[in-house]
Amino acid sequence: MPADTNTTRSTGLHVGEIRPGVPKVDPIIVADNITRSFGGLKAVDVEHLEIPRNAITALIGPNGAGKTTLFNLLTGFDKPDTGSWSFDGKALAGVPAFKTSRMGQVRTFQLTKALAMLTVLENMKLGAKGQAGENFWVSLLPWLWRKQDDEIEQKALKLLERFKLDAKQDDFAAELSGGQRKLLEMARALMSDPTLVMLDEPMAGVNPALTQSLLDHILGLKAEGMTVLFVEHDMHMVRHISDWVIVMAEGRVVAEGPPDVVMKNPAVIDAYLGSHLDSDIGVVTGRVGVVKEKKK
Repeated sequence: MPADTNTTRSTGLHVGEIRPGVPKVDPIIVADNITRSFGGLKAVDVEHLEIPRNAITALIGPNGAGKTTLFNLLTGFDKPDTGSWSFDGKALAGVPAFKTSRMGQVRTFQLTKALAMLTVLENMKLGAKGQAGENFWVSLLPWLWRKQDDEIEQKALKLLERFKLDAKQDDFAAELSGGQRKLLEMARALMSDPTLVMLDEPMAGVNPALTQSLLDHILGLKAEGMTVLFVEHDMHMVRHISDWVIVMAEGRVVAEGPPDVVMKNPAVIDAYLGSHLDSDIGVVTGRVGVVKEKKK
């Protein structure tokens, strides 16, 4: 694991006292009054939220906290009941998912979305934007798009080599392991040269042998100037690679700040365990667990 440098990593990200909705020095996402209800359940109720640019931000919280729903709203995969938000200064309310992707905001999913009956290389090439061959009439004239297609393929091959999937380029995506599919999704996301990469539980279902590789790749995204926002339950991962942590519970942002500060916040302990439980937060194999006190 990388050395714990949370104090230095988080310096200069926020303005003023740390609290839910604290302004950021240079936010890439700004959201106001985002709400989403399903029947009588208000899944998301976020008054104000800012995501810092060129940083790795973790979005954490117990199951049902609204993390993935918020992801879906911010990326255009779902529509909020109320609210407005912007990405890189551009308003996104009402903008569909494919357009937000073209603007530089891409995401992966907890359940991978690789096209199983296409090869790994074909999946990668689909991630490139602005392909001339996608136009029906242009597609009938190969000399108009062949050069661009060759360039896209070379870019895809370089990324596959970087993610150690080059040996699998001709395999069907269905033949990959769960961890390899996560790597493929992340690599495919980079085909569009994104500004912001949003990862929904990148470690879920990943073989421990690939965990360090995924961590290194996430850190590599920041090193290349990208912003990362990810949903995760693995507190060991959150503590070691995040610059900033946002905590949700019952659809609301209840705390945010540098990892070491957030982990000690009573609101975070309450969000995970419930104030009515006589419990402590324990780190069990890298994950937050409930350690109940033995009855006397």
